Amino acid sequence: MSETDASPWAAWGTAPSPRYETLAARFRPVFACIREGAVARERERDLPYEAIGWLKEARFGALRVPEAEGGFGASLPELFGLLAELGQADSNLPQALRNHFGFAEDTVGSPVGERRTHWVERLAAGDLFGGAWSETGPAAVGTFETRIHRSGTRWGLTGRKYYTTGSLFADWIDVVGTGEAGEETSVVVPAKAPGVEIVDDWDGFGQRLTASGTALFEDAPAIGEPLPTADRFPYGPAFFQAVHLATLTGIARAAAGEVVQAVRERNRTYSHAAGARPSTDPQVLQVVGRVHGLAYAAGAINGQAARAVQRAYEARLAGLPEAEAHAINVAAEIELAQAQSVLTGLVLDVGTLLFDALGASATSRHDALDRHWRNARTIASHNPRIFKERVVGDYAVNATEPPFQWKIGQIREN
Repeated sequence: MSETDASPWAAWGTAPSPRYETLAARFRPVFACIREGAVARERERDLPYEAIGWLKEARFGALRVPEAEGGFGASLPELFGLLAELGQADSNLPQALRNHFGFAEDTVGSPVGERRTHWVERLAAGDLFGGAWSETGPAAVGTFETRIHRSGTRWGLTGRKYYTTGSLFADWIDVVGTGEAGEETSVVVPAKAPGVEIVDDWDGFGQRLTASGTALFEDAPAIGEPLPTADRFPYGPAFFQAVHLATLTGIARAAAGEVVQAVRERNRTYSHAAGARPSTDPQVLQVVGRVHGLAYAAGAINGQAARAVQRAYEARLAGLPEAEAHAINVAAEIELAQAQSVLTGLVLDVGTLLFDALGASATSRHDALDRHWRNARTIASHNPRIFKERVVGDYAVNATEPPFQWKIGQIREN
């Protein structure tokens, strides 16, 4: 039986919940279609508009919306399990939807009110949200050149963003900028509105189909009132990192599946090999087993991290006393930092070791096996793990709390 015939969880341990298989069954046919074109899209740098359209039609973006409000009511372990499956099909897609699920997470846990009702309805309908937070250029760390300002009877947005992952595929864009009083705040802008331009200029060597390039705003119309970022979900950094871990897990599983298939089908061997065919060579089989074990470990870490973020979500929903909720958020941030540090290394090893089981023909661009390492290395460059490891060490030794927002920019001397 091939891996494509087996249950997706056959080699990866216990599914995230008893109902997970039922929930996942709705989306697996979509994942299968996405997987079929993944290598060709990679070779040709063909942006996945069609694949995003399939996910949108299936209302994949409504996973976290409660069932009573028209969504699927997925828990966070279920969400991150499904994102890992999507990442196994094509790792560009969970990253392209990372900002969507961040906006959805903040929205579903928000206090009941007009703003929550409005956006939950859009999420339930299948609308997709991109994000525009980071900036390049001269902005100092912790500040934004992008301005959110009054424009007649509405709010407007003017500025330039980069790393606007997924915005090219989105209906709405969640943008962070500087308000009129100098405060850090956020607004939602229609992606196709006048004054909005999304440029496909992402030139990274990995995750090349995520549309992580530039967004330009020129008095773009904002919907509703600005929301201060201080009022948004406090476990946001842990959540966004957990999406990366799920994507990395998917990469490891995809690489494991492809090396299995390649070894099974390979007829050529070496004069000094230990078997007549690679599929019977104990040394080759050891490499395959090692790759599978690393992918399994990545999934186990991903599941543990997801449970930490779920606890933080439940603390927000329960309205726990501030000190208790803060302690849970600190724990989630430390857990995710530790998970990132280890899981990243496992997946990068997968992307390298798989070639030890194959011949030089495996380096053919046609097969695009190099994409696994390139994509993993690109994701791992976000929120660099060297800083996360230091933060964990400082917490362990000195009880120093981790930062709850990771920002980039220039350090300006007085």
